[in-house]
Amino acid sequence: MHKIATILRKEWAEVFKNRMVLFTIVFMPLMLTAIPLVILFSMRGEIQIASAGASDVPAQFRAFCPVELNSGECMQVFMVSQFVFMFMIIPLSIPAAIAAYSVVGEKTTRSLEPLLATPISTVELLLGKSLAAVVPAVLATFLAFAIFAVGTWILVPNRIMLRAILDARWLLAVTVIGPLLAWLSVTFSIMVSSRVNDPRVAEQMSVVIIVPLLALFFGQMAGLLIIDSQLVIVIGLALVLVDALLTYFSVQLFQRETILTRWK
Repeated sequence: MHKIATILRKEWAEVFKNRMVLFTIVFMPLMLTAIPLVILFSMRGEIQIASAGASDVPAQFRAFCPVELNSGECMQVFMVSQFVFMFMIIPLSIPAAIAAYSVVGEKTTRSLEPLLATPISTVELLLGKSLAAVVPAVLATFLAFAIFAVGTWILVPNRIMLRAILDARWLLAVTVIGPLLAWLSVTFSIMVSSRVNDPRVAEQMSVVIIVPLLALFFGQMAGLLIIDSQLVIVIGLALVLVDALLTYFSVQLFQRETILTRWK
């Protein structure tokens, strides 16, 4: 654990000097938190209008709502619920920005060779680098969700509607799926970072991991699927398997001698 803690301190000392990384960690969570809160605030005056002119609630709205809510409130819950995927993007994008630099960046600054020459094992080295990227991403996600939850509590006086918005889907997505996605992003980024020679190429290739999540987001927006607790659990189980496989492959692909001789 001492070696891993040393890697953590070293990584954070270097990473947080990068203004772009700091911008990503701070700005993206705040932006993705503000969007659903702005929607809640802007739609408050439209609830009465929507509920007065509608006798039936569309099926895609009612899937998110208790029967006690009217059509206007259901529409508001439905709109905000679309952004559950946005909170999954936070733990995907932040680690990619950090981990993609973790190997290639050290090579360009001539700090990789002394690190690989130390008696630390490959597993300890990759675990330290992975945690250095995962921990800030998970903390940023939790903080963003806390801000969102407090803002929703302030903006939504209807307690039934509040519980419909902050239901099990959000809790599972943030507390379970978020860390799993962060680990997925880190292991994939380290695999890419250990095979390329340019930090910018590593960062651009690592962003590809976000594409499947965006496909699910647009699929939900188009009404092709509904994100409920069962689907979130299925996604979580699939991520556990994918994370385990990528962790194994990242260790196997990280060959110290090959990396050093290929980059000389």
